[in-house]
Amino acid sequence: MKPRYNQNHRRILNFPAVHPCEAISPATLLQSLITLSHTICKFKSKFFPTQRRNSRESIRQIGILSIFFEELRDRDSILPYSIVLCFSELHHTFQKIQFLLEDCTRQGSRVWILMKSHFVSTQFRVLIRTLATALDVLPLGSIDVSFEVKELVELVSKQARKAKIDLHPEDEGAMKRVILILNQFENRFEPDPSSIKWVLDYLGIKSWSECHKEIKFLDEEIGYECIDGGNEREVPLLSSLVGLMSYSRGTLFENTDFEYSDQSEGRSNLEMITFLNPEDFRCPISLELMTDPVTVSTGQTYDRASIQKWLKSGNHLCPKTGEKLTTTELVPNSSLRKLIHQFLADNGVSIAKSRKENHDISRTIVPGSPSAAESIKFLAQFLARKLSNSNEDEENRAAYEIRLLAKSNLFNRSSLIEAGTIPPLLRLLSSSNPSTQENAIAGLLKLSKHSNGKKMIFQNRGFELIVDVLKEGLKLEARQIAAATIFYLSSVHNYRRLIGETTNAIPALVDLMKNGNTFGKKNGVVAIFGLLLHHRNRTRVLQAGTVPLLANILASSDKADLVTDSLAVLATLAEGIDGSNAILQDSGLALITRTFRASSSRAGREYCASILLSLCNNCGGEVGSVLAKDASLMALLYDLITDGTPHAIKKARSLLKIIHKFHETSSSFPMNYEVEQERFISY
Repeated sequence: MKPRYNQNHRRILNFPAVHPCEAISPATLLQSLITLSHTICKFKSKFFPTQRRNSRESIRQIGILSIFFEELRDRDSILPYSIVLCFSELHHTFQKIQFLLEDCTRQGSRVWILMKSHFVSTQFRVLIRTLATALDVLPLGSIDVSFEVKELVELVSKQARKAKIDLHPEDEGAMKRVILILNQFENRFEPDPSSIKWVLDYLGIKSWSECHKEIKFLDEEIGYECIDGGNEREVPLLSSLVGLMSYSRGTLFENTDFEYSDQSEGRSNLEMITFLNPEDFRCPISLELMTDPVTVSTGQTYDRASIQKWLKSGNHLCPKTGEKLTTTELVPNSSLRKLIHQFLADNGVSIAKSRKENHDISRTIVPGSPSAAESIKFLAQFLARKLSNSNEDEENRAAYEIRLLAKSNLFNRSSLIEAGTIPPLLRLLSSSNPSTQENAIAGLLKLSKHSNGKKMIFQNRGFELIVDVLKEGLKLEARQIAAATIFYLSSVHNYRRLIGETTNAIPALVDLMKNGNTFGKKNGVVAIFGLLLHHRNRTRVLQAGTVPLLANILASSDKADLVTDSLAVLATLAEGIDGSNAILQDSGLALITRTFRASSSRAGREYCASILLSLCNNCGGEVGSVLAKDASLMALLYDLITDGTPHAIKKARSLLKIIHKFHETSSSFPMNYEVEQERFISY
């Protein structure tokens, strides 16, 4: 009978109560009321940071009514149907009170509930008055309970009508103090730490992890406001509170329990990258996959959400070229949009999910409020000082704070870079503390996604230190993150050249492909691909023994995305004669055709076709003669022509022409065909 809601899936301060159906029996309704009242009474033992008086009064009144419900049940008397209307209203009200109490005690929501104190106290008042109204129509005279219990019910009815359910002066004072602090931030005045500490103590926020939970909750609320038609009215206040709590987490808590937080997040702190989002698919502003690409007057393409945010903030220059925009008109890039959506479908990614994730990051291009902007700037400056003038433990904590702040917020990344955090983070890469080294490289990974971050890293010769971590990192996780960082750095043409010329870079990536776990192998493969975009790096990659490792991945891995990424690297290497020969020498022809037949990914099949075409073009007709004997290959190529990308269709047609040519001249095959075939096929 009682509706069940997971409070983690219910928006805070939303009360989806359900009226009992009209046909419900009085006995069933009564039992459900008893269950609800018991649940509400259990809140008596919970901590209420705010609304203490209102919640205590609500619990007390419902506790008294539970005595009435239980005696009514124990007497097992027949209940008149006239009681159903009253009990239904009570049931509906009890549900809402339960939701309200859950919200007032929800972890992570303390500062938000404080700032919504007027609304919350109003809800308590409305619900208690509704309780009184329902009791007014309760036919007590026709109900078989003791005189004492009837008196208790009448007392509750009277108190519910007259109870003073208002905002407590202490809650109001704490709320005003928060508003004062936010105004100080907005006016570029750093608040007195003791004032912030008073608010945190009032709310019972006494540890780093409790402060971290507040930030996570507020960020989720911003996401709810910005997605699914939210009007974003609450975003400025929510953003200001995120800034305040981030500043508090980073500056006020010396005993950081971040080791526990890091373990609880598990692998979500590690970044497994993929280059299968071609660079043309990424928005130059957010660096994320575009789901609604539009072109501006300079001819550059951006994701609609990102460029609209850019323009809305008063910028009238093209973010990529710096040219003045002659018009703010955004022209949809339909062909690119189609390619991106096809890519998402090929890789099993929901378009809606991708759009949600991009919206999450693109909304952070500019701060949500002036107060949020200034609080993050103050925090960035504080962390930069901690990195430069502290002991090892404080440096580690500062690096971890940077890692968190830069994780998914573009403005935070910009502020941290401007505050000068990159040089000291680079210094920490040489730390003998594995945790410090990992946090430093993870922070640099996030900052390397920003164009100024890349520039600062190379200006400080930081890529050499990153390569050192890749080669000799104290933890496998640090090496994996270093590989991801190299991938982002290699998105700049000149940086690809410099990294490739660094002696240990490519061998270290190959070693990660050989000895790493799935995350390590994937990051190594993808970073290799990024470097291959500079032509001279291809020889270095081949000399490092990459092809046998890629072949081993194709033969043994059950991770479809890792296999597809490996095929893409092989396709790039196969474009050159040396690469094609290396693939054939490693018995790659049979492996590629077998992978072609087994692949469920269209992108994977397209890469297989590309490799086979390159082998035919670079290694002579002998490869084509072997392929012509594979009956299943023709059907696979025709499938690509039917539903492949334009680029893949072109390659499939070229390969089909080669195969048809060998079929037409099959009578002229040399007598030693079987010997030639053994050169390419391994059994």
